[in-house]
Amino acid sequence: MNRHAFALAILAMIVIVTSSNWLVQHPINDWLTWGALTYPVSFLVTDLTTRLLGPERARYCVYVGFSLAVALSWWLATPRIALASGTAFLVGQLFDIFVFQRLRRGSWWRAPLMSSISGSIMDTILFWSIAFAGTGIPLLSLALGDLSVKLLLAIIFLAPFRVVLGLAMQGRAAAVN
Repeated sequence: MNRHAFALAILAMIVIVTSSNWLVQHPINDWLTWGALTYPVSFLVTDLTTRLLGPERARYCVYVGFSLAVALSWWLATPRIALASGTAFLVGQLFDIFVFQRLRRGSWWRAPLMSSISGSIMDTILFWSIAFAGTGIPLLSLALGDLSVKLLLAIIFLAPFRVVLGLAMQGRAAAVN
């Protein structure tokens, strides 16, 4: 993966987090917001960056994405959502990288699935407890709905993870030949 791909990963992280912070303010029903459908893509980006570029580059992507997304979210959402999102994003994504690294030598699907699940749980607990505690919003139902979608998408995103990983490996092999 070259510099352009790394820049694309950072840009994707900024767009995903910023749009999710705006979309989380718009409920679909009593247990789900639109942000729950976009945010899980950040775990896919983190896992691909970790696998293809290593944990140092993945952490850098998280730090840059965190900084710029929080600044944009402060403007597009609310300061409370920006703070909640930034905290949850940073802890959840860094934990995702940690778990991914521990499991990366196993079956190809184990590291992205388990790291996304564990990162999603941390992210959900932190975000919903900081963003909406004491606001009268049905916190538990929205947090459980959000987590359910994240867990479902962690499974679904195994397919694009495998495809992108395969394409990247083919590209590396072609570059060597």
